[in-house]
Formats: sequence, structure tokens, C-alpha cells
Amino acid sequence: MLAMRSSWRILLILVFSANQNLTGRIVAHPTQLQTSINMKKTSVQTPIDFYTQLQIEGYLASQPRFTPEGLSPFLINARQYGWLERETIQALQQFSDLWHFSNGQVELRDKHPAEQLQAAAQYLHQQGFILGWRNENYGVYSEDAREESDFKHALCALERASFRRFGFLSRAVHINAYYPDGTLCLGVRANNKSIDPNKLDNMAAGGIPLGESIYDCAIRELAEEAGAPLQIAKFIQFAEIIHTRRNESDGTHNEILYCYDLALPDDFVPHNQDGEVAEFHRLRPSEVIKQLNSMTWDAGAVTSSFILRNGSAAATLKN
Repeated sequence: MLAMRSSWRILLILVFSANQNLTGRIVAHPTQLQTSINMKKTSVQTPIDFYTQLQIEGYLASQPRFTPEGLSPFLINARQYGWLERETIQALQQFSDLWHFSNGQVELRDKHPAEQLQAAAQYLHQQGFILGWRNENYGVYSEDAREESDFKHALCALERASFRRFGFLSRAVHINAYYPDGTLCLGVRANNKSIDPNKLDNMAAGGIPLGESIYDCAIRELAEEAGAPLQIAKFIQFAEIIHTRRNESDGTHNEILYCYDLALPDDFVPHNQDGEVAEFHRLRPSEVIKQLNSMTWDAGAVTSSFILRNGSAAATLKN
């Protein structure tokens, strides 16, 4: 029982490596560490009981894991950037002779890889390997990128919809929004989303495009997805970083999640602005815990960590 209770805490402090599956290091930005420590005390912060903790940790243990089985490391000019499936490799080799497969690895050798990657992504899209084209670019970063300084130097820009298929490392923001009574605000993803339609999600979340700061992305997502004005959104508090990686039907999901907490005024009613959220729910933590399996994997991990960090479930779990 003790081992089960401590398993998630152990995962939180593991340094990410190819052999670790769900999460990597969870840390605060050094420049925002004081803000994280001095998070405003609210009614959401109450003790969490052992039974609640066990429920959450059981859910976290059920999340899918990454395995390199059936995948090949994807190198660009001798440096690893992602992972590729066998079918994708075959399609890329048919597309161009710049894609070399040997010793269990795939390498793109090109002095100007940006053009080849963009053309390859378009080809894979046409062949049905990549769905939901967004016309929005992420930065392509090496597989061993860890510290924030590494993200100042992207190899190139590339259509975000292609990242899972190439197994590239992406970045996103997630905002845990809560009310003074401890209830959380969750959104339901629109049914036309190419990934996880109709799933529960954080009130606001989204990928970080190349050239946009983490903070600006969080503020923008709050405005677009929940209609939160700047006078509310500006009070977001940075909480932690979660690195998730798992096998998906459309490739490898490899993403760094920058997690923020936001205390909402009691009378705030979210209104979606960009068509990506169907509706919102204001739920007690006990209700959220019961619906973790209805959430996206990333939002479930972020929300679970929020409850473990701040408590709040004990008072309402048995109601």
C-alpha cells in the first residue's frame, strides 16, 4: 500500500530518459519559482485524504506508456529529433531518396532540412498519414532538449499537425481554473477537433506556436477558449512542468506541458470564442476525480497533479 501511495511522487522527480514513459522532470521555471511557492492561499487548499490520493494515483498509473517497440529513432543530420513507425518510413522512402534507413534508424540528410520536412509533411498529409492540417507552425527541437534555453533555437518551423507522425517534441500550456469554493472549471472539446473530440479538458489549453512566449500563449488561450479578459487572465500562477510521452494511433505524442493555476472570480462565466470548446462544466473535485477517464490524457494528468498539490478533494469526496 505504501509503495502505491508513493509511486506518483517518485514519477514526479524522475529525470526524463528514453526508458521513462509517462512523465519527466516536473519543475518550476527558475525565474518564476518564487511566484510558484507563494501561490495565493484559497479555499481550494485543504488536506487531501489517503483514499482520494489512492484514486488519483491509480488513474495516473493507468495512463498509457511510451515504448519504442516498433519505432525507429528519427535523426536529422546525425541528431535525433523524433520517432517513426514502419509504415511512415516506407512512405518517406518512396517520397525522397534523402531519407536513409540503416541500423534501425532513419536519417534525413539535407543541408536545408526545413524545406524537405515541410514537403514530406505535405506528402504524408496527402497520403492520409497526417490529419487535421492547422496551418500553424511549431518549432522543431532536438529530442534531448531539456532546459528552456534550448527552445530559443529551433531547427525550423513545421506544421503542428505533423508532430505526432514524426514523433517531434512539442510544447503546450494548460490552465487549471478554479473558483473560491474549490470547484474547477473544465471544458468539453468540440466534436470537430481532430484529436480527442468531445473529451473533457482544462478550461484553457493549447500548443505553443513558434515565436510565442509561454506566458503569452496562456493569456491568448484563456481569451480564445474561455473568453477570459486580461484583468482575470493576468493573475495566472505558474505551477509546474509535466513532460508526457506515449504511443498514439497517429504517431508518438511527446509534449512538454507548462501548467498554470488561475483563481477565478465566483461570478465568472466562460464563453468560448474560437469554436474549439463545446461547453463548460463547474465541478467539485470529487466529481472531477470520477470523470478523469473522460478527460484527455494530458488534461487528466495536469488536473490530477493540481488536486494532489492543492488538496481540496477531501472535503467533498463523500458528498
